[in-house]
Amino acid sequence: MGNHLCHWELMVSDMKKSKAFYGKVFDWKFDDSSMPGYTLINAGKDPGGGMMAKPPQAPCCALSQYFLVDDVDKTLAKATKAGAKVVVPKTEIQKVGWFAMFTDPDGICVGIFKNLPS
Repeated sequence: MGNHLCHWELMVSDMKKSKAFYGKVFDWKFDDSSMPGYTLINAGKDPGGGMMAKPPQAPCCALSQYFLVDDVDKTLAKATKAGAKVVVPKTEIQKVGWFAMFTDPDGICVGIFKNLPS
């Protein structure tokens, strides 16, 4: 499997302002019905994205990306062995799958994702 980009996410300071901005600039459509505090973004083609308000513990607003993996635990172990630091451990998204995030040697945050079995 090729671990392709499967999801991207904007962490923003003002959801209403950001939706208005990106809607005008890129004609994106937004769906707030998936889970509280999270907006799915339809950019017209896959992969789709998401938007959330920046949590207080996050250092800054950011654009994150998630790569599809076969096994979150194994990928985290490989990343750690290669020098990554785990910033979000394996976390379940109910009825969707699991994700985690780590930083690479340059401090770039990388997300990984595994779907629930079909």
